This record gives sequence, structure tokens and C-alpha cells, in this order.
Amino acid sequence: MADITLRAVTQTQGPTAALKDGTVRPRRYRLEFEEVPVVVQAFRRMVRSLAFDVSEMAMTTYLCAKSFGKPFTAVPVFLERGLHHDAIVRAATADITGPKDLEGRTVGVSRGYTVTTGFWTRVILQDEYGVDLSRVTWAPSGDEHVTEFHPPANVIPLPDNGSLAERVAAGNPQAAVGIRPDRAGLAPLIPDAADAAFRALRDRGFYPINHVLVVKDELLSAHPELAADLFQAYAEAKARYLGRLASGSAEDPAPRDMMYRRVLDITGADPLPYGIEPNLAMLELLIQHAVAQAILPEPVPVEELFAAGTHALSG
Repeated sequence: MADITLRAVTQTQGPTAALKDGTVRPRRYRLEFEEVPVVVQAFRRMVRSLAFDVSEMAMTTYLCAKSFGKPFTAVPVFLERGLHHDAIVRAATADITGPKDLEGRTVGVSRGYTVTTGFWTRVILQDEYGVDLSRVTWAPSGDEHVTEFHPPANVIPLPDNGSLAERVAAGNPQAAVGIRPDRAGLAPLIPDAADAAFRALRDRGFYPINHVLVVKDELLSAHPELAADLFQAYAEAKARYLGRLASGSAEDPAPRDMMYRRVLDITGADPLPYGIEPNLAMLELLIQHAVAQAILPEPVPVEELFAAGTHALSG
């Protein structure tokens, strides 16, 4: 029987390269990849119109979409991790000396309130720096992928009036999450952000999950082996990448590759573990804070977020 073709979208990066070039394929399936240069547009298309059979998706977008019954389910393939201590900036001229000074102010948010970078940055502000998130007015610069989502009362969209980075540099608002201090007029809110991020990893295992893989529910129902087949293929492609990363033979390493290599050096472990069990602590933290930030209405068991047949898989 001929392989079943699935329409898919996944960023081309080290862990997925062997899938994208066809070196690795899932058993029984052929992945026909669509290239979406700005991958967040693929998330939006999947949430709003089920544009793909298999799609990369931001974790917080997935949680929000799942709470509204969107008919797709994740496979515990965590395609991207991130360090977000450097993702909050202030105007260089602002009278803000540290994170606690954000209380009582308006803080811009790149794109939507539920965006993963903004979410994890708020977790850092609360858990590491004691910021009372309810005392901050969060001002997204764009709309939400999940149109049904209604943010809490202290989320007030910014008027559409120029780029967020330009507005922060001009002091209105005086700070923002989801952008980095790589232009004139901006300064990092957290000094030595990279060191702070790796210290959080080393001291308490704080290692945010950014992206996951989701599959249409109708396909998972029709093909009970699909989720496990996808997991194994993505895990094999990732293993090939990690071999190159560990040996120093990765071609043209990007900043994210260098970050994964440093995570490997610090932890001595896979910097991109797939599966529920090796990620359980971060997944539970994710759910806890998604409820606290009103992205999820109530806690959900971790296993309910992932397709049957994948709960015991690790890779």
C-alpha cells in the first residue's frame, strides 16, 4: 500500500533537517512540507482553519487552542526551547531600575498576550524577581491566534501606531516583553541576561518549552499508529542533529545551535528531550502559570494534552 501523504509545516533547523530533506521519514507516511517563512503565521492558519495535517505550534497557543476545543492534539515532540531573560527591555531613558519597577506601569507585549515568549518572560518576572503580574497593565501590539480568547482585565491592546521597539525607545510604553535590546534607545531590564538564564537552568532546571508538534484529531483517530510514527521520525532526525552538535561538526551553527550546545555542556544531557517524562516538571510549570495568567481556564492533566500512544515514549 502506498504511503499516506500528510501536509505538514515545520521550521527548517538542525533538529528537523533530516526530515525536511527526506533523509528520515515516518513509517507509512510521507510528509509534504509547506515552507512558511514566518512560522507564527502557520500557527495562526492551523488554529483558525486547520490548514495542515501536521504542524509546529507554540506551546501556549496550543494550550489556549485546546481549551477552546480545537480539533488537533500534540505529540510530545518539543521542537524548540528558549531562554527568555533577555526578552524584556526598557527605554534607555526610563526611570526603571529593575523588574519590580514594572508594577503600576504599562508594559508592551510583542504580538498577542498568549505568545510563548511573553508568557515565559512573565513567569521569570514573577518567580525570580517577585513581580506581581496583576499590578502590571500588559499591552499587546497584535491580536491573538485563537480568536475566541478573551484576555484578563489588565490586558489592554496598544493602538496600532508604529513598531513596538520604536515606541519603547521613545518611552511610550517604557518597557516591553518579546523584543530584545538590539537597537538604539533600548536597554535590557535584566542585566547579564544570558548568565541569569543559564544560572536558572543550572540551579533549578528552568528550561522553557517553546514549540510542540500537533496533528489533526481526525487523522489520529483514523490512524492510531500515526502519533508514534511521527514521534519516532522526529526523534531520529533530532538524534542525527545532536550527533553533529556534540562533535562540533554542525554546519553554519546558528545562535540557537550554540545555545543548545551550551545547555548540553551545562547539563550533560540532551538539550532537546522529547517525551512527557523527561519534560514533566516544565510541562506542569507551564500549566500552572497558564492558569495563573488566565490563558487556561483551569488545570489539565499533562497526559490529556498529548496523543494516545505517545505517553510512554522518550527520545
